[in-house]
Amino acid sequence: VQLQASGGGLVQAGGSLTLSCAAYGSTVSIVAGGWYRQAPGKQREMVAMLRSDGVTNYAHSVQGRFSISKDNAKNTVYLQMNNLKPEDTAVYTCWLVPDGERSIWGQGTQVTVSS
Repeated sequence: VQLQASGGGLVQAGGSLTLSCAAYGSTVSIVAGGWYRQAPGKQREMVAMLRSDGVTNYAHSVQGRFSISKDNAKNTVYLQMNNLKPEDTAVYTCWLVPDGERSIWGQGTQVTVSS
């Protein structure tokens, strides 16, 4: 199984972006996933995660603005990011857990929010 992350880009503060993390190369279902981010000079932080039981967790800094979801038919996890702020600027990296397998990581995608 391999991952393809997409959706990053440049947006003005207050704008929105949707990141996608798609699994391909296997018919195994995705049971969990999430996103981390890392800004220059800062530690990597968990942004959002979707557990296998459907429970979602978010970093305090993005609660109410970001939403994680999964499309089972497309084996894709999405991160809807609204009301973006300059401090959301970072490289976002996704991870997915195929059913019965270990987690796998995608490549990072850059999100830049201008003020």
